[in-house]
Amino acid sequence: MTTSPPPREILFLCTGNSCRSQMAEGWVRRLHGSRMNVASAGVDPGELDPRAVRAMAEVGVDISGQRSEHLRLYLDHGYDLVMTVCDTARVNCPVFPGASRTHHRSFPDPPALAARAATEEQAMVHYRRVRDEIRAFVEGLPDLLEAPSETES
Repeated sequence: MTTSPPPREILFLCTGNSCRSQMAEGWVRRLHGSRMNVASAGVDPGELDPRAVRAMAEVGVDISGQRSEHLRLYLDHGYDLVMTVCDTARVNCPVFPGASRTHHRSFPDPPALAARAATEEQAMVHYRRVRDEIRAFVEGLPDLLEAPSETES
């Protein structure tokens, strides 16, 4: 009898845990299901961004039940991958002694990009673009997890 390998443990970190890390968490759940356990947290968590919820809902991914959480809740958990998705989180991220590897991939900040939008639709263009960039990255997570570990971060 062949048993499936245990799910990989993934943590996404961002500053506010309100948008990019939440989108990444939603994509992992959708694209990798039971093969990955995923969480997201922030160094200074805020509230889940309604535009991020809307952008993800447009592609059939419901993140409305996710909550912004502080990274201290996750410090003692062993992760296969701790992934920072913004430069501030990378700089302010503590060491995760139980993490097999860390990786950084900065994505643009949709709220900052949308701040000068004249309309809601113009603001959503930024959220959709970043949502799609995050999806493309998350699709490649299995390859990243299987690749030989280099000095990352």
